[in-house]
Formats: sequence, C-alpha cells, structure tokens
Amino acid sequence: MDISVGVPKPAGMFDRDREWSMLVKFAADEQPGATLGVVSGRRRQGKSFLLESLCQELGGFYFSAQEATDAESLAAIGAALTRHLDPVVPFAPASWSTVVDVLLRIGRDRPVPVVIDEFPYLARSNPALPSIIQGAYAPRRMERTESRARLLLCGSAMSFMGGLLSGNAPLRGRASLDLPVDTLDYRLAARFWGLTDPRLALLVHAVVGGTPAYRTEMIRYDAPRVLDDFDDWVIRAILSPGSPMFLEARYLLAEEPDLRDSALYHSVLGAIAEGNSGRGGIAGYVGRKSNELSHPLTVLEDAGLITREIDAFRGNRTDFRIREPLLTFYHAMMRPFWPQLMRANATDRIWQRAKHRFIGNVVGPHFERICRDWTLHFAEDRFGDWPVQVTAGTVNDPANRTTHEVDVVAVGHADAGRPPLLAIGEVKWGETMGTGHLDRLRRIRDLVNRNDKYDTSQMRLVCFSGSGFSEDLVRLSGQGEVDLVGLDDLYA
Repeated sequence: MDISVGVPKPAGMFDRDREWSMLVKFAADEQPGATLGVVSGRRRQGKSFLLESLCQELGGFYFSAQEATDAESLAAIGAALTRHLDPVVPFAPASWSTVVDVLLRIGRDRPVPVVIDEFPYLARSNPALPSIIQGAYAPRRMERTESRARLLLCGSAMSFMGGLLSGNAPLRGRASLDLPVDTLDYRLAARFWGLTDPRLALLVHAVVGGTPAYRTEMIRYDAPRVLDDFDDWVIRAILSPGSPMFLEARYLLAEEPDLRDSALYHSVLGAIAEGNSGRGGIAGYVGRKSNELSHPLTVLEDAGLITREIDAFRGNRTDFRIREPLLTFYHAMMRPFWPQLMRANATDRIWQRAKHRFIGNVVGPHFERICRDWTLHFAEDRFGDWPVQVTAGTVNDPANRTTHEVDVVAVGHADAGRPPLLAIGEVKWGETMGTGHLDRLRRIRDLVNRNDKYDTSQMRLVCFSGSGFSEDLVRLSGQGEVDLVGLDDLYA
C-alpha cells in the first residue's frame, strides 16, 4: 500500500507530486530503525514549504537553522525542541551529539519526520556535525535501532549538499533518501505563470526560468497579460531597482559558500552568456589560461549554475551552458548597463537599445535549450525511441573547409553495436525556416553518414522554429522528408 495516498498534498502547492509522495513514503515508513534523508535544491524552489507541510501533516519536528555561531545554533535548536517536547525542564544542550540523540528519541513510539533545514549553516559553524550524525547512526547503536525518527537534512548550498553523500563523506551510505527539488520545467512553468500563449511563455521562461518564488514572493503574481505587455513587464518586474528581482542574479552567487572569488565567477558566467561555450573561449574572455579555469568551472557546475555537455560528434570538446536563465539575462542584458539601470531614469530606452542582445544572446540560445529539452523528455513518439542523450554537436566539412554547428543531436540507447542517431535538428527563433535550412541538414546528414560512430539508418531531419515554416518546407514535411517542430508542439 502506498502510504502517500492517505496524506493529501497541502492546498496551494503547485505540482511537486513526485517529491511529496517520496517524502511521505520516507517519513511514514513503519520499518524499525531511524533513517536519514537529504533534500537539496537551490533557494526559492519550495523545499521549506514541502518540509514544513510534511511535519504539520505527520506531527513532526521542523527546525530552520540560521547563520550563527555554533553556540547560538545549539541554543536555538534547544529552544525549538523545548517548545516541541514541552519537557519539565527546558532543554539546553551542550553538544550536537546530545541534540541528535534527542531528535532520534522523538521517533521512539512511531515514525515521525524530523527536519533540519538550512543544514549547511550548522555544518559551516561546526564541520564535525556530519561525522557526529554518522556516529549517531551506527548500525547497532540502540538509539538508532529503537527509533523510527526520519531525519531529513535540507540545504540550498548545492556544492555542499552534493558532497554530503559522495566519495569519502561521513554520511555516504547512511541515507535512504536523496531528493533534489529542481526548478519547474518549461511546460510546468507556463502553467504556473498562467501563460497560454507559447511565444509569451517561452519569452518569460527565458528571463526567469522555472523558479516558483519568482512569481509568488518576489514578483507578487505580476505576469505579462499578453505579448504586447512583455516589454513593460520586463522593465517593471526585472529591470527596476525597486523590484526584488533586480539583484537576484547577484544573490544567486552570493548564496554559494564555495564561490569565494565572485568577480572571477561573474566573468566566467559573462563569457558563457556572450556565447563563449568552449573552455578556450571562456579563458580568452576572462583573461586566464584554460588550465586555470578547471576549478571555477567545477565549482559553478557543483552549484548547479552551469552544466557541461560533450559535443555529440567530437568527444574531446566540451561546451558549458548556464542552467539558470536569470543569470544569462543578467549577464547579457543588465551587467553591461548596470550604472544606468541603477539610476532608473532611462530603463525603457536601455531596454529598447539592448533588445537585439535579448534576442541574440538570451532568447536564441534559450530556445535551442528548450528544443533539446523537448527532444529528450517529450518526443519519444516522434523519433521512434527514447533518446538517452540530446546535446549539440560540431561536424567537420573538409570539402568546404568549414564546420557545421548542429543545434539538436538525439542519440538513442545502444542495445548492441553502435548507438542509433535518432535525429539531427536546426533551431531558429526569429526567422521562417525554408528549404535552405533543410539543404544544410541534408549536407550534415551526408557528412555524418561517412562516420562510423553512430547507426544513422533511422535518423530524422528536424527543423525547430519559433517563427514558422515556408510552404515548400511544409510540403516536404508532408512527404516525410523532414519533421517540423513549432512552439505549439513544444508546449502541447
């Protein structure tokens, strides 16, 4: 029996059905022995709402840490436990070992969730805390075996949380739940924002992505009503110094404790936002040697702010992409005009002056990313099989002494032999696609067919457009030579 069915999701919680079900199943597990879970995700994704709701529904204990000294944190959790347990004498713990044992004791009689939110704050003040929890969860320790406490450690510092259960970390192998709470995908984000026009939905997503709190707490449900309202919405909701969103991109970096040299990390993100996706291009932009960028790129990746993609056709080439759309928007649109935006007396003119950058540096690359996401997650019935990898790629054309960038490359699972190449696609946001784009894909197909890396027998040619297709291309599509994917398909 699925216990989560009997615990209704709280009213007002959008989506998160999978996360809620997994949390309830973990917290209400009747099996003996205390268990440990980890919940991670960037700020403003709704983690605390989920965990507080879980404790309210199941009568658990919830504590949210703050940036404080170790002694102050001990006193704070002691006061919280005193309120929860109502002992005869207030609980004033002298050590975290005592605190963890009391937390385990909460689950003596029944399974119960016990949540420590913002756990990285505590571990920063007391680095031994993960080891203390490891010791408390020793397999045969009585405090653990006689408890059914379901301890959940939650945090937003992604680099820290990612290392909590990895490698030789003290808690590796101790957790029975490792739950990431990610941003809403682009389709869910459109529903959450109440946007039914696919073009408007994509433009909004290119600015603010899928972080729920950007619509609720920070913008207070201010959304563009129609496409003609989009420019005014950007000016009032994002580019205005009075909006909480104005500084949000800067705060995203400040929230990660491992990002100490903020100037370097902003420069790396700025390089990627300017179209320098390769390591060499990034190095040239920031004025560093390529081998000096390994650490900052790894830290940004661990923080969930960038992702690295292997070129589908050139395995020795890696491209870096910014994961959070707001960071791309900030570096492409706001950072170059920061002094003028701070004065807030010509914001509308700055926006009009920079709109070409918005289309070229923000919307175009974002549309390519959305097309790859659609191909990976929503298009299994279009190309004959589930893709296991969808990236971009670069194909050499020796005869013409050039290279071809391929925006979408969908690779299937190799049951035996070479992996099947399911589709290659070209993406255009601002132009009507025609037979010239198909000719380019045909040329790339010929070049790929000469390479033995993939099985190309079932490969499809795909045109993705945000502005439509010519009549000739639609006719060829009807004959089965090319697949056409527009905004309506992406948001269907």
